[in-house]
Amino acid sequence: MDAQGGAAETSRIDLLTEAPLMLGPLSIDPARRRIVHRDGREEIVEPRIMRVLVALVRAEGRILSRDDLLMSCWHGVVVGEDAIDRVIGRLRRLADGIGSGEFKLETITRVGYRLVPTDARRTPAPAPAPAATDKVSICVLPFANMSVDPEQAYFSDGITEDIITDLSKVSSLFVVARTTAFTLRDKGLDIPQVARDLNVGHVLEGSVRKAEGRVRITAQLIDGATGGHIWAERYDRDLKDIFALQDEISEAIVQALKVKLLPDEKRAIEQRGTTDPEAYNLYLMARRFYVTGSDGDLRSLEAVERLCQEAAALDPGYGRAWALLGAARTLAAFDHARPGENGLAALERALALDGDMAEARAFRARHLWEQDRADAAIAETEAALALDPDSWAANAVAGRISYVQHRFADAVRYWERATSLPDSAKGDPGMLMSCYFALGDPEGARRAAAISLERLQPVLLQDHVNGGALGCGASALAVLGDMEAARDLMRRALLVDPDNLRMRYNFACSAVLHFHDPDKALELLEPVFANIPPSLLRHAAVDPDLASLRDDPRYIAMMQAAEQRTASAEAMGRQ
Repeated sequence: MDAQGGAAETSRIDLLTEAPLMLGPLSIDPARRRIVHRDGREEIVEPRIMRVLVALVRAEGRILSRDDLLMSCWHGVVVGEDAIDRVIGRLRRLADGIGSGEFKLETITRVGYRLVPTDARRTPAPAPAPAATDKVSICVLPFANMSVDPEQAYFSDGITEDIITDLSKVSSLFVVARTTAFTLRDKGLDIPQVARDLNVGHVLEGSVRKAEGRVRITAQLIDGATGGHIWAERYDRDLKDIFALQDEISEAIVQALKVKLLPDEKRAIEQRGTTDPEAYNLYLMARRFYVTGSDGDLRSLEAVERLCQEAAALDPGYGRAWALLGAARTLAAFDHARPGENGLAALERALALDGDMAEARAFRARHLWEQDRADAAIAETEAALALDPDSWAANAVAGRISYVQHRFADAVRYWERATSLPDSAKGDPGMLMSCYFALGDPEGARRAAAISLERLQPVLLQDHVNGGALGCGASALAVLGDMEAARDLMRRALLVDPDNLRMRYNFACSAVLHFHDPDKALELLEPVFANIPPSLLRHAAVDPDLASLRDDPRYIAMMQAAEQRTASAEAMGRQ
């Protein structure tokens, strides 16, 4: 938004094609990411910092909202709040450093940011005219669960996600991403303020009540500028009519917005993946377990597996059920060393039904990586990200691969995005902590630790014996410098769940990095290496957190013994 509250849309910034800019005594070369002061000082900055600087300079003193920056500098990809905050913080340090006080960045509360030259007589280089858009814009807020059973929230969330997906298929609509919309759940929102913050013209809100084989959905379309109702309706139907009802709601919204629904778009909206309402209900329930399940908890994955198996039995052509079944089995096999089905067959079945499912392709990439087919795994991951840049699975697998290849800056980018997504795993901030330490960025590690603690507190309140949550919490406390609390939590966790190998492994990393206690780390690792799954063994071989142990004869002996056991087991499996 500009200073008067009007839209100030910015075009995408491609550094390689941007012309040089002047800002007072500073010469800005976007293509080379170089800032040069007239006194000869120069600095090379990260691409995202240069893109934000160029956007602010081109704005000529106008206020740019966070949404403007996301579209022009992150090209519409949704990232965490702290990602923008971090870039703005670094630009402020530039202003105080090489900028020598020649410019400052102003934060306009709840609106955005503005670059202001200190000397009002100096103005930045002219900016191109804002790009125009003829798309109608809308944000779909998470529908409230009005069912008597609070656990039925999985169903209202599924309805919301499907409406967002349906409307996104309409070419003349701009729909706020699910990742952003779901951050606004249960906020007691001022709708016109939401519309201003997101720079959209319309907001849809509603509720879902499901009971005794029937479903009631209310929906209301609100004018973002006035807060007035444009359209509202209540639907009360038999649950078996849920798919026709969703089509009816989506088409009613399109008509109320007065946009054209093309025939192929109408056909795309009507493709639900299944015609069986019970299979759909089971899939939504499984999805809820998958998204909200405690990281490191095999119980949640096994619940997902059972629900998806039943959904696929009801409708063998239901690709999304097969994909989620494959995801659950993949995580159970590789992260928990569970024998038996490893998920690849289910993923292949899903992709045979629909080759454009990003999540299925991402988990297939994980299998390729575990098979030591690195190039194929990377290509499959890139294909998954191209299909859906906001796929948690695609970003998590890309982050994992970048991490073990010691491409930590890339790993941070992927884990930052994974952490910002609604279906983020509880352990994602822990990976961010490790990446930032590897990059020598303790401030970034502390931010990730704060996120980790915030997310783990509700898990620990509901499940006092969750070893995975206790393990992540102890690491986060250590990063934040509360060593006494971290040690206490580690003691509790080892009493509660002594056989949790991933938890013990993470504690060993903390013992090395934060407690500087290699003996404790080796003590924690001994039972891990005695039973270590192949996936974790390969990870340990390149994990930067354990680098200082690799010359220790005790560590070398444990690693060699584990490698020999794994090689023998794999040889027997091939016989």
